[in-house]
Amino acid sequence: MSPLFNIWHSIQHTLFPWLEQELDPLTEKEQEFVRVIELAEVQKHTGPYRWQGIGRKRDDRLVIVKAFVAKAVYNFPTTKVLIAYLHDSKNLRRLCGWESKGEIPSESTFSRAFEEFSRGGLGQKIHEAMVKQHAGPKLAGHVSRDATAIEVREKPIRKEPKAPKSEPKHKRGRPRQGEVRAAKEPKRLDLQPGRSLAENVADLPRQCDVGTKIDAKGHKTSWIGYKLHLDSIDGDIPVSAILSSASLHDSQAAIPLAQMTAGRITSLYDLMDSAYDAPQIRSYSAELGHVPIIDTNPRRGEKKEMDPAQAVRFQNRSTAERVNSNLKDNYGGRFVRVRGAAKV
Repeated sequence: MSPLFNIWHSIQHTLFPWLEQELDPLTEKEQEFVRVIELAEVQKHTGPYRWQGIGRKRDDRLVIVKAFVAKAVYNFPTTKVLIAYLHDSKNLRRLCGWESKGEIPSESTFSRAFEEFSRGGLGQKIHEAMVKQHAGPKLAGHVSRDATAIEVREKPIRKEPKAPKSEPKHKRGRPRQGEVRAAKEPKRLDLQPGRSLAENVADLPRQCDVGTKIDAKGHKTSWIGYKLHLDSIDGDIPVSAILSSASLHDSQAAIPLAQMTAGRITSLYDLMDSAYDAPQIRSYSAELGHVPIIDTNPRRGEKKEMDPAQAVRFQNRSTAERVNSNLKDNYGGRFVRVRGAAKV
């Protein structure tokens, strides 16, 4: 019996009945909130944010962390809506840790706390710990890699015009006898396999800018904000995430994502769409001991059809679409009202 099942069984048959003795009967959303808090074990990660006995005693950061989890679970668009709901819902207020309405902090206190959590990467640390604890001991069949647009209300940076190339253009083909040409600078994909995860993530742009993509029907759409690169496993579980500028091509985050995921779980197949069709990505996946199944990009040639067995396995990549949709439709992915990559 898996540890995750044991935790769920304990929540369902022990914690819920006890809570309902103390509170009114729990709604489905309140039960979901309790499950998330129990699985995330947020209390293990809030030590650095506790009051250290110097200066004015501040509001308990653990309780505020729980409230921010509730904001995501309930898909509230703003902190103001969250605070209003906490005033109206005795159950959720007490589940977070406030007995009375008067104990709920002001919106500015929530904002300062969120700034602290963002600087410390609290959300990333909690997610990483959850993945390693609950998914790490198991063998994951498929890792589905994809990216999704994150729209924000932030002014995009203005891109500086590219400086003209000092080198004169050369004719295509082999250089003439005695002609010396400058060596081409290596591309990011060429450098990434030899660098650490931290170096690769630091190299990715994270400022707000304009992204463009072409949908399945061939229509071009643009957005202002960022792009969230995700690795998800069977069961619609996101195991790794990297935020970048909206303009970054999906392929540029593939190897850092693979490094991050390999440090958290053991998996067999890497499933990616044609945006990731690059020899460096295929090679790195194979170096990790995985089988890369990547839809081919025809570019200037004909599209190569997948092996029938691989085509059947590639259908599992629908995990990525479901995770992206769930994040946006149910957990606040469409209501990003903060500024700066760290807060997003």
